[in-house]
Amino acid sequence: MISRIDLRGGAVTDGVFDRDLLPRAELDVEAALEKVRPICEDVHHRGTAALIDYAEKFDGVTIERVRVAPEAIERALAELDPAVRAALEESIRRARLVHREQRRTDTTVTVVPGGTVTERWVPVERVGLYVPGGRAVYPSSVVMNVVPAQEAGVSSLAVASPPQAAFDGLPHPTILAACALLGVDEVYAAGGAQAIAMFAYGTDECRPAQLVTGPGNIWVAAAKRLLKGRIGIDAEAGPTEIAILADDTADPAHVAADLISQAEHDPLAAAVLVTPSEALAAAVEAELKVQAPAARHAEERILPALAGRQSAIVLVDDLDAGLAVVDAYAAEHLEIQTADASAVAARVRNAGAVFVGPYAPVSLGDYCAGSNHVLPTGGCACHSSGLSVQSFLRGIHVVDYSRDALAEVTRHVVTLAEAEDLPAHGAALKARFDWKVPQSK
Repeated sequence: MISRIDLRGGAVTDGVFDRDLLPRAELDVEAALEKVRPICEDVHHRGTAALIDYAEKFDGVTIERVRVAPEAIERALAELDPAVRAALEESIRRARLVHREQRRTDTTVTVVPGGTVTERWVPVERVGLYVPGGRAVYPSSVVMNVVPAQEAGVSSLAVASPPQAAFDGLPHPTILAACALLGVDEVYAAGGAQAIAMFAYGTDECRPAQLVTGPGNIWVAAAKRLLKGRIGIDAEAGPTEIAILADDTADPAHVAADLISQAEHDPLAAAVLVTPSEALAAAVEAELKVQAPAARHAEERILPALAGRQSAIVLVDDLDAGLAVVDAYAAEHLEIQTADASAVAARVRNAGAVFVGPYAPVSLGDYCAGSNHVLPTGGCACHSSGLSVQSFLRGIHVVDYSRDALAEVTRHVVTLAEAEDLPAHGAALKARFDWKVPQSK
């Protein structure tokens, strides 16, 4: 059901080992680029008409407009199951508590008397937020995208989610209801690469955005890569992944359940257990054989994900070696289920989010921890962060020098300009004082 990789016996020495031994999903975004390129160009040139055509081609629905009418959004909220509404409201409340504290404040540094540099934090003016709608429904992704954008002060938010044949070509009503709860009334029934192109180029219904965030499939990731530069992006999200670092104090039933919880997303989802305990490895394997086949999405998602090359139980000599392995893997979600889990978690350097101890499973972070679940995948956590308020802010340096402050540093600027053979740079300062500006020959 799930393979084993044995890194014991010195395979990990002083944190060094062959990282190619670690399991990882194959996601060829480069190959997908050429397939999404004509779609994006078509949306660029034909706008809404192209989006309507792709809704029929890819989603099997006939729509007359892409923007969702306000009354449909209001109706979705009115018809929302009260229990789901209460859960979403609590998710929003907790997310706001966490993300509100991430807002940066402007800082001013006095470099010299009369010379200051201020860093202003300015929100992106308009963002496009993508919410998947393929194998599952993700109102939680509405929360995770919208809340940090709102807390950053973004003035214009638009959400796109694929049209659903079961709902007359509208996005899933729970997604629409989540938008309503958050006060978002600009929603588009568009999915895949064409939705990213809509945000990048704009249409007669949708103004262009400066930034696009949110998870999606390989076609969404490819469109983000293709259009990066025209738009800012958060990341090229790949299949979800969970790594669990556990020792013999962990409950194998909990570990197995948590591995299954992420395997439920997609056949390409990665589920990795790293442990120095062969007894725990065997117990988790036994639990997987019982729990996985009994799960609702066993055949189409969970079992293929667990059996895939991206999932494995990795045996290591000790927790130090285990930490080296999980740092090299740089998981989207990393659980620490060990003795003194807080101390072990404090040593982790590379992870999208870390979940500490037996009562902080990844599922909590997916919905109601207050943290964000839009996180780096595919090992990108070694250099990238998850979605946050900072994702929607730009730092702008404001330089303010008096005449005396500029005069005091002019000789250094002129010296450096001459050293770089850029004399006009120095001349720009000389022109402000009694310096003679050299004439070109």
